[in-house]
Amino acid sequence: MDDDQDDCQEVLHRIYHFLDGELTPQSRAQIQQHLDDCPPCIDAFEFEAELRILISRHCREQVPDDLRLRIAEALDHEQRFPMSAPDPFRE
Repeated sequence: MDDDQDDCQEVLHRIYHFLDGELTPQSRAQIQQHLDDCPPCIDAFEFEAELRILISRHCREQVPDDLRLRIAEALDHEQRFPMSAPDPFRE
């Protein structure tokens, strides 16, 4: 796999973090630069952004407390073990 494909995979993996504003300014700038230069990735980004808008407009149910806790734990794990480190959940 070449570097461009690696970059695309990394950007697409982190697109939700980008959309949620959970990245450092440096990481956001790197991803934004890639999106500016990569039509397939910007298409994927725009799809995900539009999907989030649609979901937020139509899905107003309360999130169960146990789901909130699982999400918070996953976010904490991501902060402690960023993607540059090997993912302990992947084979």
